[in-house]
Amino acid sequence: MTAELVRGQNHTLPQTRLEIRVSAGSPVVAGATLGDEHGTVRGTEWVAHPGSPRLPGLEVSRQAAADHRLAVDLDALPGAVHRVTVLLALPTGAGHPARFGAVAAPFVAVTALDGTEIATFTLIGLDTESAVAALELYRRQGAWKVRAVGQGYAAGLAGMLADQGLDRAAELAASIQDAVASGLARSVAPPPPRAPDGERVRHPAGPAPAPTDPAPPRPGSEPVGGPTTGPAPGASTGTAPGAAAAGNAAPGTAGGGPIDYAHPRRQTSAPPPPPPTAPAAAPGQPAPPVAGDATGWSMDERLYNQIWGMFEDLARAVAAYRSAVDFAESRMEQELDRALSDPRHRMGGAGDLARERARDKCQDLTARAREVLDRDLSQLAAESAVVEPALPAPYAGWDNPVWHGYRVPMELPMALRLGDLHLPERTDLRIPLLVRLPLERGVWIDSGRTASEAAAATGGDRLRRLAMDTAVTLAARLLAVYPANEFSVHVIDPAGAAAGALAPLTDAGVLAAPPASGAGGVSAVLAHLTRRVDLVQMAVRAGAADSLPPDLDTGEHLLIVNDFPHGFDDRAVTQLRYLADEGPAVGVHLLMVADREDARDYGPVLDPLWRSLLRVTPVADDHLVDPWVGHAWTYEPCRVPEGSRVLEQVLALVAAARRADPR
Repeated sequence: MTAELVRGQNHTLPQTRLEIRVSAGSPVVAGATLGDEHGTVRGTEWVAHPGSPRLPGLEVSRQAAADHRLAVDLDALPGAVHRVTVLLALPTGAGHPARFGAVAAPFVAVTALDGTEIATFTLIGLDTESAVAALELYRRQGAWKVRAVGQGYAAGLAGMLADQGLDRAAELAASIQDAVASGLARSVAPPPPRAPDGERVRHPAGPAPAPTDPAPPRPGSEPVGGPTTGPAPGASTGTAPGAAAAGNAAPGTAGGGPIDYAHPRRQTSAPPPPPPTAPAAAPGQPAPPVAGDATGWSMDERLYNQIWGMFEDLARAVAAYRSAVDFAESRMEQELDRALSDPRHRMGGAGDLARERARDKCQDLTARAREVLDRDLSQLAAESAVVEPALPAPYAGWDNPVWHGYRVPMELPMALRLGDLHLPERTDLRIPLLVRLPLERGVWIDSGRTASEAAAATGGDRLRRLAMDTAVTLAARLLAVYPANEFSVHVIDPAGAAAGALAPLTDAGVLAAPPASGAGGVSAVLAHLTRRVDLVQMAVRAGAADSLPPDLDTGEHLLIVNDFPHGFDDRAVTQLRYLADEGPAVGVHLLMVADREDARDYGPVLDPLWRSLLRVTPVADDHLVDPWVGHAWTYEPCRVPEGSRVLEQVLALVAAARRADPR
C-alpha cells in the first residue's frame, strides 16, 4: 500500500533498489547529495547532479526536465553514507520561473523497480524558494527509511548546498547551472502538439459477446510481446494508454447495445497530473483523437503507452470481428445441415428458401460485424494520423520531419521503433513496433527466402542486400538515440561482402573500428567483446565496479554479424552464443544477419541462439504475433525514403557530437 507522506513524516523502505520519480509543472533540476552520520556532505564528489550524474549506488538525470527518474541502490552506497537527500532546483536564466510558488507543486514518488509505489509526497506551500530538499533516505539502526522534507531555500541551490555543510557551495551551484544550460541547448525539443491534449473517452459497455478462444499462433510465429516489446498481457496502461477508439462500438449490434472491445483490466496506475482535457465531442460521437493522451511521466512515455494501447485495441477489435464472422458461418452451416436433413425441404422450393434464409442471416451478421469493425478502424486511423506526426525521433519513421530537426540526445529514450505492423483487414493502418531500451534481447534479420509473398518474389542476393541495409538503418537509429559516445557499433563481415551496405556507417566514421573480416578479424572482435562481458559480470557479482580496467568501455555495444555462419569456426560459434545469452544484461547486444538454412550443418546446436533473438525480416512477412489474441501481424522494417539523405545527415550529426565530446 502506498504511503502518502506529509512534511516530516517517515516510512520504512521495504527494499534497497529504488526509483525516485519527480513530476513538476515546469522543468526543474534534479540532483542528490550523500551525507554522513551527521548529514554533512563531505565534498563535491558526494553530489550527483547533471554535470556529474553518476555516483556509486546513485544516478540522476543529465538535464532539467519536468519529469525525472532517479535510480538508487542503497546497498551500493559507500559505507560512510547514512543519508541521501533528493534536491530540486529551478534553472536560472531567461524564460524560467524564479520561484516554486509560480509553478505547480512538485510531486515525488519512491517506487520499486517494477513501478510499485512505496511512498509519495507533494511539495505544497512553496513560495519564494528556488531550490528545495524534497526527500531524504536515511539509515537508522541498520534499516533504511524515507522522510518527506520539503525544506525550501530562497537563496537557491547555493544556499541549500551550503546548509548541508559543503565547502565552495556557490561554485558548485554555478557549475550545475552551466551544465543544465548546456544540456538544454543540446536536447531534442519535443514535437509541437497537433491537437489539444485530452483524455480518451470510454463509451459505456453493453452486452458483450461470449468469450472465444483465439486460434493458436501458427508454427514459427514470434510473439511481439515479452521483455523487449512493451507491456505484458493484461498489464495495459489504463484509461489513457489504451482506451481505444476500437472500443467504441455502434448501437444496434447483434447484442442489442453497444459493444466495448477494450480490454477490461486497463487501469490507470501512474500518479502524475493528467494532461489537459480535449474539446468535448458532439453527442453520440467519439471524442476527437489526441496525441499523448495516455498516462505517463513524460510526453514520450505517454506516446509509448498510447501506441501500445492502439496496438491492443486493434488486435481485440479484429479478434471480435473474426469471431463474429466465424460464428455467422458456423450457424449458417448448422442451419443448412438442418434444412437438408428435413424431409419437408426435399421437395419443392422449401429447401431453397431455407438455404437462402440461412445465407441471408450469415450475410447480415457479417455485415453488422464489419460495420462495427469499420467504425473502430476509422477512429483508430484518425488517432494514428494525429499520433504519427507527434512522435519523437526514436519512435518516428525515417520519413517523419522530426528527423530534420534532430539533435544528439542527452538521455536514453524509453524505446525504439523497429518497424511497422498491420493486419489484412486494413493494411494502411500501421502500428509502430516499439522495443524498450536498452535492448534485452538481440535481433536476427532473416536474409533467407521465407514463405511470404514479398520474400518469394525477391531474389536471394537482393534479399541479403536488403537484410544488411535493414541492419545498417537499425544500427543508425540506435546510434542516433543514445547520448554521444555511450553506444558503440562493431561489425563482423568475414568475406567483406557488405561493404556497400555499410558505407553510411563507415563514411560517417561512427564505427568503433573498421569492419572485421577473415578468421583473424572475427576472432579478435569476439574475444574483445567476450572479455568485456566477463569482466563486467565479475565486477557486478563482486560489487566491485571500481575495479574495472581503465581502458574498458562501459558503454553499450552492438555487434553486427553479417552472413553467419560463413567464416565462423566452432570456437567462434560458441562465443557468439555466449554473447547472445549473457551480453544484453551487461550492455553487449547482438544484431545477426543470417539465413537459418545456411546454418543447418551445425544441427540443433544453434537452435537456442535463434530462439534467443527477435526475428525480423527485410521484406513484409507475417511471422510476428501479438501477446493478447495471437494474430499473425505483417511486419515491415523502417525504410529510408528513396532519394532521401536523412540517414547520412543524422549519422554526420552523431559523428560530430562524438568528436566534440570525447570520453
